[in-house]
Amino acid sequence: MKTFEIRDNFYLDGEPVRIISGAIHYFRIVPEYWQDRLEKLKAMGCNTVETYIPWNLHEREKGKFSFEGILDIERFMGLARDLGLHVILRPSPYICAEWEFGGLPAWLLREDSMRLRVNYGPFLRHVEEYYKVLLPKLVPWQCTKGGPVILMQVENEYGYYANDRTYMEEIRRLMREGGVEVPLVTSDGPYPESLNAGRLPGALPTGNFGSRTRERFETLQKYTEGGPLMCTEFWVGWFDHWGNGGHMRGNLEESVKDLDEMLEMGHVNIYMFEGGTNFGFMNGSNYYDRLTPDVTSYDYDAVLTEDGRITEKYRRYREVIGKHAPLPEVTFTARIERKAYGKLEACERVSLVSTLDTLSRGVESMWPQSMERLGQNYGYILYRTKLHTEEKLGKIKLWGANDRANILLDDEPVLTLYDRELLEEREVNRELPAGKEARLDILVENMGRVNFGPYMEIQRKGIDQCVQINGHMHNHWEQYPLPLDNVEKIDFDREYLPGTPAFYRFVFTVEEIGDTFLDFGGWGKGCAFVNGFHIGRFWEIGPQKRLYIPGPLLRLGENEMILFETEGKAPGTVSLEEEPDVG
Repeated sequence: MKTFEIRDNFYLDGEPVRIISGAIHYFRIVPEYWQDRLEKLKAMGCNTVETYIPWNLHEREKGKFSFEGILDIERFMGLARDLGLHVILRPSPYICAEWEFGGLPAWLLREDSMRLRVNYGPFLRHVEEYYKVLLPKLVPWQCTKGGPVILMQVENEYGYYANDRTYMEEIRRLMREGGVEVPLVTSDGPYPESLNAGRLPGALPTGNFGSRTRERFETLQKYTEGGPLMCTEFWVGWFDHWGNGGHMRGNLEESVKDLDEMLEMGHVNIYMFEGGTNFGFMNGSNYYDRLTPDVTSYDYDAVLTEDGRITEKYRRYREVIGKHAPLPEVTFTARIERKAYGKLEACERVSLVSTLDTLSRGVESMWPQSMERLGQNYGYILYRTKLHTEEKLGKIKLWGANDRANILLDDEPVLTLYDRELLEEREVNRELPAGKEARLDILVENMGRVNFGPYMEIQRKGIDQCVQINGHMHNHWEQYPLPLDNVEKIDFDREYLPGTPAFYRFVFTVEEIGDTFLDFGGWGKGCAFVNGFHIGRFWEIGPQKRLYIPGPLLRLGENEMILFETEGKAPGTVSLEEEPDVG
């Protein structure tokens, strides 16, 4: 049993303590590697680990909770405790984190009037029901009960989003009534506008920034009422989005100076110590003047690479930390190697339209409906109809559509629309076969819901209004949700149509297990599965050129990989390489 207090400083059992923390998101790293990453964190001189908690993974469907495997937050905290590390938890409903929908569950959008992150009864009822399951798993791990947790955060960068103090008070009330005893913090941009909107009485204001430490701390000091200064997200790099031209990298020399100043003046949480991977369809997106979905890798130019390798940044930060705190001797218990398994050739292939009925059941509707209205959260959705009143497919427009649509006429690709192109009427001018109906398929991909700002409330995916053809709305649709959580049901014995969205199967033998990287050069766009595990998306536009495959996903002997490709760009071979290529 320990006490942790916030006065003029942080105090553990009455003694002042400097928080030197690093961010590790357990849900972005396979659990077999948690121990390794935490050992490296401690060896660098950190005494604390920080993590978000993603609501959308722990409650994928309303009322259905998961805390196993990669979601076993209690195991993660137990490993930290055993290494003598403190833990900072950020269990707010919203986490941002460049994560799908900022961590909010997509099923919230099934309710027409849903308002997010404000004092709106239906939203808060969902949060309360989530907390009634989540908090009992966290409360026993508080330092007041003998555990490693010393701080928890209320909401996240709320001052960048809104200024509803009553909402913040409700989140705090739910946490306190749920048994949270440790001190609370808020974290916001280091600007008066953000701090005024996001602060909460009884919670220490902290800042999120990556440069100009002294200036940022001087601003923050006006809000802490004599309390300690802490940068809760010291941004040491940045994230990549598809098509951004190259991997984002921080300025190491400036970053080292900023870290030194932080430890002279206050406390720090390094964001990210290791970024990890946006496995599955869990990447987020931003939307300012256009949609910018994040890549699969969350390397972030972090202190450790995406696959946990020590960097020059690690070595330089360790030197700085050593000026302010003792550096412990830590023995690394894992031996993790990179392996190249060479070139693989697709042994089977089948078009999506050929195996559609094994993956999805069609839902008929007079008009197209969004994924959320059909009970789907992530992936793709195919809308199918017959053109029976048209002499040609002249113009087409998708109303209420997000994010990217491949349009095929009788299995021939005719148009691909992305983001704002979906809002415009497009010329197609394709003649239809005389005397018979033509089949129109529209495959829409959810590229990752926006995780920041007001666009979050307009994130229904698929087509949420109508399809206009030749100037009028077209009726009668079959809708096929494709979350691709059942790739074992693909029937590779069916027809393959070159140039159409299709699945490709690869088989390879592993004699020695190691981390490896999938090189998808020559392929267009899609996603990949290794032994049934969804390792993420690929896209030829980069900057990411290889997908990380952690060794624990492989098995000795025969392994299977399946690629789903939507552009008809499929050379038929891939390779598994020893080194990453993040762009």
